[in-house]
Amino acid sequence: MLGKIISGGKLEKKVIEDIKTHIKILCSAAECFRNSIATNDKEGTYCVADLEREADSVRRDITSTIHQGAFLPFIRPNICRFIEMVDEAFDKLEDAAFEFRYVREDLYEIIKPECEKIAKINSAMCELLSIAFDTLTEKGDLKEKNLAIRIYEKQIDDLKFEIIDKLRKRELQNFWDGEIISNFVECITKVSDLIEDASDYLYIIEISLR
Repeated sequence: MLGKIISGGKLEKKVIEDIKTHIKILCSAAECFRNSIATNDKEGTYCVADLEREADSVRRDITSTIHQGAFLPFIRPNICRFIEMVDEAFDKLEDAAFEFRYVREDLYEIIKPECEKIAKINSAMCELLSIAFDTLTEKGDLKEKNLAIRIYEKQIDDLKFEIIDKLRKRELQNFWDGEIISNFVECITKVSDLIEDASDYLYIIEISLR
């Protein structure tokens, strides 16, 4: 598939390696976030912002190399859109880390089991996205990886409904307490949507190369 196109192409090979690095950094950030919320370590969530800055530098390199002429024109838009989806997932993860630092602890305890499961699944989805990208550049069944990511995303949707049901039963006197925890839940569950979208673009790229 993609391996045939990048064969012998210096710019293409650089983009591929940089994308792999970009996804790996996202995986590290998702795992760091998972550990932080599991231990209620609010200071630990700053690792996400640190890794996001590192990822931004890699993303700029990827974009610059593509603009230098990497890949044929028909495939560039989908590759760029894939990179954007990964970057948006990173941004949403960083937003979740920010909101978590201000979530009231007694409210978080109510939904902690579900949030830990979501963070664990998000981390697993990042790893699976990395594997899926490797599959695209080599030989393998991308459809299988895409389906697995969809299954994970459905699990997070179900957990989100459980969280909403729990929080709906809790009366809040302070508007900002409700706003913050609502934003946190929205951000932590949105990460999986964006990873699924990124996976879909990989599948689109695969189909376009047939």
